[in-house]
Amino acid sequence: MTSRNGKVPMHFRTMAQTDVPQGRNGRHKQIVTQILQDLEKVQDRMALKVPLAELADGKEKVRSALNRAARKAGRDVATASDATYLYVWTANGE
Repeated sequence: MTSRNGKVPMHFRTMAQTDVPQGRNGRHKQIVTQILQDLEKVQDRMALKVPLAELADGKEKVRSALNRAARKAGRDVATASDATYLYVWTANGE
């Protein structure tokens, strides 16, 4: 359907590309950032013990987000879990 000026109307609004937000703040960003920051302060051969109750979207999704963020930051992390906690530590090839 054309408008009075003969142009087909657009379905979406436009904005300047310079105003488009850059980067992504996923829903796990806060917990992943906290884990990675704490991991920097942990002594070698020590693991973080993150209560699963604090992981609103479940350990699988947070674990995936954590691995993506760690890989992007050039860090090698390892994880394990039980019924209560997600354990996170810096993997050092051992």
